[in-house]
Amino acid sequence: MKKYKKSIYKILFLLMCICILACSSDKKSVNPESNNQLDLSITIPPGANSWVVNSTEQDAVLIHDSGIHNWTSLDDVIRVYFHTKLTGELHLGLNIKSETGPSTIRVTVGNTTKDIVIDNTTYKNVEIGMFDITKSGYNFIEIQGLQKTGEYIGDINKVFIGGPATTSGVSFVPNDFSFHFGRRGPSVHLTYKMPENKDVIYFYNEVTIPKGEDVVGSYFMANGFGEGYFGIQVNSDTERRILFSVWSPFVTDDPSTIPDDYKIILLGKGEGVTGGSFGGEGSGGQSYKVFDWKPENTYKFLLKGEPSVNNSTDYTAYFYAPEEGEWKLIASFRRPHTNTYLKGFYSFLENFRTHTGFISRKGKYANQWVYDTQGQWHELTNAKFTADATARKEARLDYAGGVDGNSFYLKNCGFFDDNTTMNTEFSRTANGVKPDVDFSQLPGLGALKNK
Repeated sequence: MKKYKKSIYKILFLLMCICILACSSDKKSVNPESNNQLDLSITIPPGANSWVVNSTEQDAVLIHDSGIHNWTSLDDVIRVYFHTKLTGELHLGLNIKSETGPSTIRVTVGNTTKDIVIDNTTYKNVEIGMFDITKSGYNFIEIQGLQKTGEYIGDINKVFIGGPATTSGVSFVPNDFSFHFGRRGPSVHLTYKMPENKDVIYFYNEVTIPKGEDVVGSYFMANGFGEGYFGIQVNSDTERRILFSVWSPFVTDDPSTIPDDYKIILLGKGEGVTGGSFGGEGSGGQSYKVFDWKPENTYKFLLKGEPSVNNSTDYTAYFYAPEEGEWKLIASFRRPHTNTYLKGFYSFLENFRTHTGFISRKGKYANQWVYDTQGQWHELTNAKFTADATARKEARLDYAGGVDGNSFYLKNCGFFDDNTTMNTEFSRTANGVKPDVDFSQLPGLGALKNK
């Protein structure tokens, strides 16, 4: 009898163990991540690394230095960008709240999507889960609202990531870097190698913007020199400009503080050109003409610089559009406390609109020449590629430059992966055909000569 009871107890014990194992197995199948600790050790500030990618107008409303706020539309598609050196498992969390009741958000990384209910009305760290990073380089976290019970979907203060994909390092715009310049993206430059022992009076360059690369906020600067710059911009969906500026020798970001004897003097300007001053990134004289330039068309830029009266230098900018078939005067400025011919030639590409910092743009720079005081043209076929502090400090890695056919090119923004090593020197194929410019026929020279 005793043996019989012991057998029954053993059977009951075995059945209990099977039940416990079955229940444990069922729990894991419902939520396979519930017993796995997420690594959320890396904090990405969303205010510096996020964009509303389907609406630049909404980007201005939602993205703030402090995070993602005023989020009301279920149509908004928000992407948070980051760069990893490895593939593999990515862990993700959000510091988030829903102020006016439960909301459902959809979070996508790569090929994996998770729908998450947010019902906390104060900020809370919410584990989103694990995702698979299938390519190294730039990736993004896409967030969109699915349902809301009140006016707002939610507020996001911080984005947390970690896991095996992050173990060799992650790049993004950090808290100790300017969010403004981080969202603008890296500026890229070409510095042209000059002929030695020549006094240069003219600098000639040509710029072509490929179709689809004329993104709002782009400044394709063609003729940069030691004291200023000259190029074309995309200022809005409806306005484009030709811009020519000369820095004051008095270094300040506030043009109102420049002493009278250090102010840039406008000697003259072409038809339809607006003249004035600028500040914020140095100060000086500025001129621009609203002109609806087109992608795929090649535009020509000619800059003149020579010493003038009373220890000054005069700079004059001319622009040639194939739509008009002739050189147009943009403006002529006199820079005091300066006695020089042209020097320090370069081109650059920058984005000056934070709301378009997630969109790539590219410009082609070709057929560079300089004309010296001895009446000789010299072709410039060598250039060094550099980038600004946003690139040098690795806040953004989407920058490139090089040679495309017989042109140089510059490219930035858009979170592409194949960047160019800074300080790389490039050579383009020489064209050997001097610019066809009759200096005596350039507009405005007669009127400006004696000023």
